[in-house]
Amino acid sequence: MKTRDLVHVALFAAILAALGLMPPLMLPFIPVPITAQTLGVMLAGSTLGARKAALAVLLFQVLVAAGLPLLAGGNGGLAVFPGPTGGFLVGFLPGAFLVGWLTERAWHRLSVPLAFAINMLGGVGAIYAVGIPWLAASAKLSLAQAALGSLAFVPGDCVKAAVAASVAVTLKRAWPLIQAPRPTPPTSPPPSST
Repeated sequence: MKTRDLVHVALFAAILAALGLMPPLMLPFIPVPITAQTLGVMLAGSTLGARKAALAVLLFQVLVAAGLPLLAGGNGGLAVFPGPTGGFLVGFLPGAFLVGWLTERAWHRLSVPLAFAINMLGGVGAIYAVGIPWLAASAKLSLAQAALGSLAFVPGDCVKAAVAASVAVTLKRAWPLIQAPRPTPPTSPPPSST
């Protein structure tokens, strides 16, 4: 990796940590708070692409596992991973990668509505796909109860996806960090032997 790439990875890990400074909003019916950190996941994928976004989230997760209080509410350490919020935290990694991968594929035609759909699919769908079953298992809820309780996060996640989409499209025009994948050149058939 180039030095610039390492700086981008560290910067977005720091953004994820900074978003943890916003106090979490606790809900009475589910043991998972509403936080701003999923916005950081969406921003990383939307602006860095799959590989660098995944590395930024992985760096953030390693720092959390090492005990730094970087999660909303000042939490950190290995103990947060098996808890009810652990699945959402683990889901940050596939979420950032999927947002980045889809953004790279759509780079030439990226618009705010398309970027919004990508952020909802990766930044919400992928995180929920890991977080909801994890929540159900750790909090001893049925999958339906965990999914129903998680619906409270959807309005805020829609706002976060809209913000990340707007930022991605603005950066695409002003200061693009993502390089669209290059088309693979067509392979020529082997010469025929006569």
